[in-house]
Amino acid sequence: MATGALAPVASAASAGPAPHAPRTDAVQRGLDSLVRSDHVPAALASVKHGKGPTRTYTAGVGDLATGAPVPRDGRVRIGSNTKTFTAVVVLQLVGEGKIALDAPVDTYLKGVVRGDGIDGRRITVRQLLQHTSGLPDYTKYLGDDVRHYEPRELLDIALRHKADFDPGEKWAYSNTNYVLAGLIVQEVTRRPLAEAMEQRIIKPLGLRHTYFPAPGDATIRGPHPKGYYQDPAGGAPHDITEMDPSWGWAAGQLISTNSDLNRFFTALLSGDLLRDEQLAQMRTTVPAETPFAPGARYGLGLVSTPLSCGGVYWGHGGSIPGYETRGGVRGDGKAAANVAVTIQPNDTATKRHVERVVDTALCRPGR
Repeated sequence: MATGALAPVASAASAGPAPHAPRTDAVQRGLDSLVRSDHVPAALASVKHGKGPTRTYTAGVGDLATGAPVPRDGRVRIGSNTKTFTAVVVLQLVGEGKIALDAPVDTYLKGVVRGDGIDGRRITVRQLLQHTSGLPDYTKYLGDDVRHYEPRELLDIALRHKADFDPGEKWAYSNTNYVLAGLIVQEVTRRPLAEAMEQRIIKPLGLRHTYFPAPGDATIRGPHPKGYYQDPAGGAPHDITEMDPSWGWAAGQLISTNSDLNRFFTALLSGDLLRDEQLAQMRTTVPAETPFAPGARYGLGLVSTPLSCGGVYWGHGGSIPGYETRGGVRGDGKAAANVAVTIQPNDTATKRHVERVVDTALCRPGR
């Protein structure tokens, strides 16, 4: 990363106005290592234990060209954490009797979901939220055509391809599932998905730094570190902060901060957003291991990941060009942590190291 070598590496942690944490702080050391050894331009974290203060951390630089510092608790694109927001809206509608989890997709989008081995009469809403529908992932076929997409365009891309497997046969991650979930929300409520998230989640929880970008908005509002893309074959990272995120829509369009994500996941797991029955359904999981998250299990838009100190944490995580976010809430509810880096890692090792910082923050911060 020759470009990064030209900029000074800054790091700091704070709780309220305190300017720095000791260098022995385990979370700070973890972020410093991500910058130094994994060559991410910047790393940010927000950690809260019990009723104690929220501690925010930074490492690296917020702008490789200028060496500007990383904004404390800066906004980032949170990618697939958006899926949890979408799932919450769907499950709220389930609790209100407006959607049934085991109803076919065709109940709400009649005749829309048809293709080679694909039939909306055989795919349930639950299978969409749990990634067991067998629908092909449209993101595999987008190519380099960076432009504005309408949700139905994304669905149509997926439907041009054969089903990956029969509904319910196994688990396989597909962004198409959540585009369909978002379309169902709009069909049932007769309102835009962004409005549903705003009225049902963002405003009630006071997530002041979380928003769904408007059509055509390629920017990130407010203080934020720049996001970078690096070709897997190598080369210098280039600035990809500004882009049209509509290709992510219900599966990955939201912008937020680590602290807002902590508040969201804490409220969700505390039962502030869903009735007990729907939260229990959300936490009913199937195996969903990845090379960087062994033992992970997927519920309905919610992931459980084993912790080194025992138990699990509940969250989701998100990967999108320019940013990677990981984190959630410990199963006992006693701690919440989210970590972001300003490049989408190409290698499993870096993703594992990000997960390790989350584990450190939830299990043994400050050591």
